[in-house]
Amino acid sequence: MAVGFSLKDQLFNREKVRYLAGLFAQADVGFDAARFEARVMERLAELELKQRINWIAEVLGELLPGELPDVAEVLLRALPEPLDPSKSDDDFGDFIFAPLGEFVVAKGLQDHPELALDLLAELTQRFSMEWAIRPFLNHWKDAVMARMLLWAGHDNYHIRRLVTEGTRPRLPWGMAVGLELSEPLALLDVLHGDSTRYVTRSVANHLNDITKKDPDLVLDRLAKWQGMAQQQRKELDWITSHALRGLVKAGHPRAMTMLGYDPEGEVTARVELKADAVRIGEALEFVCHLEAPQDLPVLVDYRLHFQRPGGKVSAKVFKLKQAKLGRKGLSLTKRHALKGNASTFTLVPGQHRIEVMVNGRVRGEVVFELLP
Repeated sequence: MAVGFSLKDQLFNREKVRYLAGLFAQADVGFDAARFEARVMERLAELELKQRINWIAEVLGELLPGELPDVAEVLLRALPEPLDPSKSDDDFGDFIFAPLGEFVVAKGLQDHPELALDLLAELTQRFSMEWAIRPFLNHWKDAVMARMLLWAGHDNYHIRRLVTEGTRPRLPWGMAVGLELSEPLALLDVLHGDSTRYVTRSVANHLNDITKKDPDLVLDRLAKWQGMAQQQRKELDWITSHALRGLVKAGHPRAMTMLGYDPEGEVTARVELKADAVRIGEALEFVCHLEAPQDLPVLVDYRLHFQRPGGKVSAKVFKLKQAKLGRKGLSLTKRHALKGNASTFTLVPGQHRIEVMVNGRVRGEVVFELLP
């Protein structure tokens, strides 16, 4: 039987643990690399990904006892060269260095915050310390925010990205931070003009997080940035589009308008199904015919309403087309696979509905039967 892909095993395994142990053995002749490897591997297989990060940090703490000032030099000597500073994106580093951030949290959070922040700035140039910085934000908010203001102007883009990623309201796998949504905006005012997509993507993701609770706060800030002219227009347009992606799926009128789409534009849509019934494992095929009395840009999405266990219904929005709708009309064809073995979403037989949304408004819909 074929074994499925395991992210946790790819990122944290014996080879990676041995590599980390070797770095510390080179940095400190007293470090017992064999014991470190054996101790980590005792439990590694039974742990999930984030648990593996914490466990490796715990074992490292056992083999490097003492306060943070006592072990800081060993930690720094163990680090490989920083990630290539000449790159501008997609250089995430090696996950095996994530436990070093948790090691710094354990030894430095209470009594050595300034030294800990110095170390996190070094570590994030090997792998992002966005999870490790968050306990410090909660415990030493003023000091960390002051440091982040300095980091926002740092030469290294990994350190700049730590500012926006570390303060995100909804960071995946990250501890919640006790910041008001508006508190990091002064930092984003600086970072939205960054020259690297790695940073501006984080800015956009940060804003998208905020839209879940306060859309107008984001829309007002984006309007302000348009007037500041600190970023190239093409990149600011990209930031705006990426930041508003959640609002676009929800059909938020002001977000649509900011992106250049008129929610009130006169558009009609007719949806035609290839078949009124589709089996799980097959594909739903449909054609959408759009018409308008005048030319206008359109953002076309479709929303599927799925039956859920227990009689509930949930909806998911999917992209269809970004186009210019002329008076001659526009026909769009789509084939949507209805996989029955998806690990994150189980299909349930029954009546389903598909809606076509143009510029955030539902313009046409049709129902179909999903068969087992």
